[in-house]
Amino acid sequence: MVSPAPEIEKLDRLSSLLDSRFRIPGTPIRFGWDSLMGLIPGAGDLASLGPSAYLIYNGHRLGARKRTIVRMIANTGLDFVIGAVPILGDVFDLVFKANNRNFTLLRQDLSQRSQTTARL
Repeated sequence: MVSPAPEIEKLDRLSSLLDSRFRIPGTPIRFGWDSLMGLIPGAGDLASLGPSAYLIYNGHRLGARKRTIVRMIANTGLDFVIGAVPILGDVFDLVFKANNRNFTLLRQDLSQRSQTTARL
């Protein structure tokens, strides 16, 4: 069986790039390409679905539980729906960071699963 570690590192970089790659100088506020794309009404939020779906797909492929995948889909859906609202959506993107949340859910799920199988 191939180790999922390189894939997990790649997904970590992707979620960081989308949600926390840049910092507003003089503040602790971080943002990424998802927030920047969200500034383009409609098209930006739609474009950010692709990388978010890639993260979810790979979570499924790596063996994340159905409950985790459903939560990841819910986070992405909420980000898309609220993100589509002008101004409110842009602020929401800065705060909610759906891709970072999804990666954290995925990492926790895979870690728990590996600990469980290690005990067997």
